[in-house]
Amino acid sequence: MIRVPSPAKLNLFLHITGRRENGYHELQSIFQLIDLFDWLEFTQTDDSAIHIEGLNEVDQEQNLIYKAIHILKPYAKNISGLNVRIEKNIPMGAGLGGGSSNAATTLIVVNQLWQCGLNTDQLAELGVKLGADVPIFVHGRNAWAEGIGEHLTFIDLDQKQYIVLKPDCFISTQLLFSQKTLTRDTKPTKFCAYQLKPSNFGNNFEPLARSLYPEVDEAMQYLDQFGKAKLTGTGACVFVEITEQMKIDDILNHSPCKAYMVSSLNESPLIHFKV
Repeated sequence: MIRVPSPAKLNLFLHITGRRENGYHELQSIFQLIDLFDWLEFTQTDDSAIHIEGLNEVDQEQNLIYKAIHILKPYAKNISGLNVRIEKNIPMGAGLGGGSSNAATTLIVVNQLWQCGLNTDQLAELGVKLGADVPIFVHGRNAWAEGIGEHLTFIDLDQKQYIVLKPDCFISTQLLFSQKTLTRDTKPTKFCAYQLKPSNFGNNFEPLARSLYPEVDEAMQYLDQFGKAKLTGTGACVFVEITEQMKIDDILNHSPCKAYMVSSLNESPLIHFKV
C-alpha cells in the first residue's frame, strides 16, 4: 500500500482578462501551494477492477481520481486493479483545488505503478483534460498562471502563513461564470507588478460570491477586521495573510465557520515521489 499527500492551493489573486470563442475564459492568477492535505492510499489488486473509497458523495464515474486512472490506461505496460482510499481534509467546492490535486496525485502515482513512462510535462498535458487546475499539482510548484490556467511560469514566493475560512455553502462555479456582471476584461499584467503592489490584485469573482452567498460575505467581513481578506478561486474559501500582531487563536476560535491555519509550501511533497 502506498500512502501519499495531496496538497491544496490558494489563488493569491484571480483576474479574467478575456473570453475565447469556445466559451472558456482567459485568466491570470498566482497558485500558492499550502500544507492542507488530503491523503490517498493506493493498493494494487490481482483483478482489473478500480475501487475508490472515502468519497461517497461523488459518483465513481464522475470522480476525478477514477478519470485520472482511466486516462492512463492506454500508456500502461503493467496494468493492475487498484483500490484507492481517500482521507478527505480539503473541503469540497472551496476553491482550494482538492479534486484537481487528487487527480494530479493519482496521475503521478499510477504513472509509476503501471509503468506508463510519462514525464511530468506529458502528465500535465493529460491533466488539462481533467481540469484546468490539474497541471499545477502535477508540476508541484508555485506558479504564475495564464490561458485557462494551464500556461504556467514557475515562481518563488515568500514563506507565509494564512488563516483560511470555509463558509458553510457550496458555490456553483457555473453560476458565477454565467453572471452578466462578472468582470471579464481586466487588463493583463505581469508578475513584477504583483511583487511591487500585491494589494492591487484581487479576485474578479469576489463581488459576485459575496452578493450571491451571504455566508461568503460574512466570512470576508470577519477576516477584514484583521487584514485584507481574499477569495480563492471561485470560492467558497476566503483567506487572510497572518501578521505578527494577530491573535491567531482568538481569530480561529471566534470564526463564524470552519477555520484553518495553513503555511505556504515551496513545492509539493510529491515532487520527488518514487514508488
